[in-house]
Amino acid sequence: MDTITREITVAAARTRVWEVITRAEHVGRWFGEAGAEVDLRPGGRIVLDFGEHGIGYARVERVEEPELFSFRWSRRRETEPEPGDETLVEFTLTETGEGTLVRVAESGFASLTGDAAAYHRQNTEGWQHKMADLQRYLESVPA
Repeated sequence: MDTITREITVAAARTRVWEVITRAEHVGRWFGEAGAEVDLRPGGRIVLDFGEHGIGYARVERVEEPELFSFRWSRRRETEPEPGDETLVEFTLTETGEGTLVRVAESGFASLTGDAAAYHRQNTEGWQHKMADLQRYLESVPA
């Protein structure tokens, strides 16, 4: 298995969802635990503070507002992403009659060194929780 895919539909405009998945003040609240930094441009750095679980680093790949945002992140805390130790995370936003379909796909597990299967299992569960966190956040925080 090389890819994890999760989808949710949220009752929010695509522009609002875009803000929540790309702006540090939001990302640090639904994705991180203690804050985030986001340099929203290809090659820009993302810093995710997971509190007692450490700091995660990512590098922005694509920014196609308001429909596609992707980044490569390191599977290990406290290290920058690099080949053999990074996966690609891609958010795709599609307007629907009910709001916005949010699709996240994380790929690249087959190219990881070490126990890629364990990391895949961990992130399969992790994305289930994070997408639920995103939905709750969008429903609870006013635009």
